[in-house]
Amino acid sequence: MKVVCFGPGPAFKGGISNYNTSLAKALSSFDGVEVDIVSWTQQYPGIVPRDFKDRVSQMNFLEGTQIRTHYLTNYNDPFSWKATARLMANLKPDIVIFQWSIAIQGLPVGRIIRQLKKMWQCEVILDLHFVIQKEQSTIDRIFTKMGISGADTYIVHALKTFEELKTLYPARKFHLTYDGQRSIGKETTVIKLFHPIYDLYKPDPNFDVEAFKQKYGLGGKVILFFGFIRKYKGLHQVIESFSKVAAKRDDVSLLICGESFWNTLDPGNIITRMKKLIFGLAKKVLLRSGDDEADYKPLALIDQLGLGQRVVVFNEFIPNEDVHKYFQVSDCVVLYYLTATPSGIESLSYNFDLPILATRVGHFPETIQDGTNGYLADETLESMAATMEKMLDHPIDRSGVAAMKANMSWKSYAGAILKR
Repeated sequence: MKVVCFGPGPAFKGGISNYNTSLAKALSSFDGVEVDIVSWTQQYPGIVPRDFKDRVSQMNFLEGTQIRTHYLTNYNDPFSWKATARLMANLKPDIVIFQWSIAIQGLPVGRIIRQLKKMWQCEVILDLHFVIQKEQSTIDRIFTKMGISGADTYIVHALKTFEELKTLYPARKFHLTYDGQRSIGKETTVIKLFHPIYDLYKPDPNFDVEAFKQKYGLGGKVILFFGFIRKYKGLHQVIESFSKVAAKRDDVSLLICGESFWNTLDPGNIITRMKKLIFGLAKKVLLRSGDDEADYKPLALIDQLGLGQRVVVFNEFIPNEDVHKYFQVSDCVVLYYLTATPSGIESLSYNFDLPILATRVGHFPETIQDGTNGYLADETLESMAATMEKMLDHPIDRSGVAAMKANMSWKSYAGAILKR
């Protein structure tokens, strides 16, 4: 069987790149399955002021595999879209899996799918990380319909996403399955799966946890915020609720690791300034004012709240080979999101047997069993602070977290796609 995974290859930063790479590796682990990754070279319009390439990691996630990666698709070059469809057709796949994670990609993705279907008969699967986007613009619905309507099969990671899909296509009939069995009728199959546990990052048994904590002044228990700093991830809520805990006890530190999403280019560069100007104007037209992250600077709260001695910050993109350090020194991971679709950070945390503190939003109530693999907080700072204290006073037994992993493996996920 031949499978093509379309999405950002391992040269890119972020969860979708890691996800696409992990999926390709899992699929290729089955006997008789050959996998190619077809990747973007540029994922977004040229006006977006951000560097999406991973320029610091040395670890090669595809080392030792037979997976080939083709960097071809440029958002800003429509000729590359047709070239992408032609390449896929020439590979003669049985299945092509598209990673769907942002509405703005609807134009090229939709075009690629339509052209591919004219050139080659295969099952087109849309792996939906969302249907209703976290930051909603006035044209998201149009781009989403444009991008995902041509799918033969959908994958969702949460029932909430399935409900959103039905809302987007009210006249379409869907067949929901949990094991990958496709519908033989006129219904469109939707496979309800999960966000698998990342196995790209593993604990280092020789890593000196105590030496790291002493070096950076991490005392007592450590609560970890990890990942890109985006408004919907609620870092401001994490810092504000932590300040309430820090005022009452001195046995806990907050560790923040992640790159500020919109601050990766040289601000003094004339091209960067032009991009920010044009992009800012576009956002004013398309985004709701509350979803604009231009002035989102949650790290400023650390000094404002007098937390300089209690919070350690690595405000940078963490190289793949260093990721394990931050999880190994931590006792739990905090995801006080404003809104949530299945989270790569949640999956990554489970790989280190770390419990989760999360707000009761989005899919979190589906995946976090309160008291077993984490604790859920209501959407108030008081509840969030109380949940942190609950973790300190009543730590989650990590065996409960480890047990969650058995049913969330990449092997199971890929097997459902392949119906094996």
